Amino acid sequence: MTTNPLTTKSWSPYVVGAAIGVLSWFAFATADKPLGITTAFENTAALIEKAAIPNHEQINTYYEVKAQEGKSPTIDWEWMLVLGVFIGAFLSATLSGDRGSASVPALWRWRFGGSAVKRCVAAFLGGSLLMLGARLAQGCTSGHGISGALQLAVSSWVFVVVIFVVATAVAFMLYGKEGGQHV
Repeated sequence: MTTNPLTTKSWSPYVVGAAIGVLSWFAFATADKPLGITTAFENTAALIEKAAIPNHEQINTYYEVKAQEGKSPTIDWEWMLVLGVFIGAFLSATLSGDRGSASVPALWRWRFGGSAVKRCVAAFLGGSLLMLGARLAQGCTSGHGISGALQLAVSSWVFVVVIFVVATAVAFMLYGKEGGQHV
């Protein structure tokens, strides 16, 4: 009996890794660009600023730097990647039956209590810190961790090592050794 991969709760990391590699090749072959998501948010913020404060780009060095690079903020194919992540995650969780109804996971509840508001605020703040860090690093997990690592960029390999070390340290700071017993 064959199993529909879209209804499986977890996939082989080797198959997924190979598929991401093929997707990266496709991105380079068709768009001549690496995979990346955070630049879409950067460009959108710049365009919103430009619309809200006309002529502000004349005194904002961001636009000057972009012009020197031969670039200008645009809404482009990277937004398709952003939408694909949201839609794909939703479909995966729904089709596999892995979408829990609890807004506060058991591990979070054990450590921080059952407040859904506290959980959402913490998730938003954590995501904001990740976005800030990604922009400071000039790339995110898809930009550095996938595209940069595939190109053997030293900065991307440093990024990957740092992100794993920091993620592990933060998990232990938040949940301690006992956290594994409450998953």
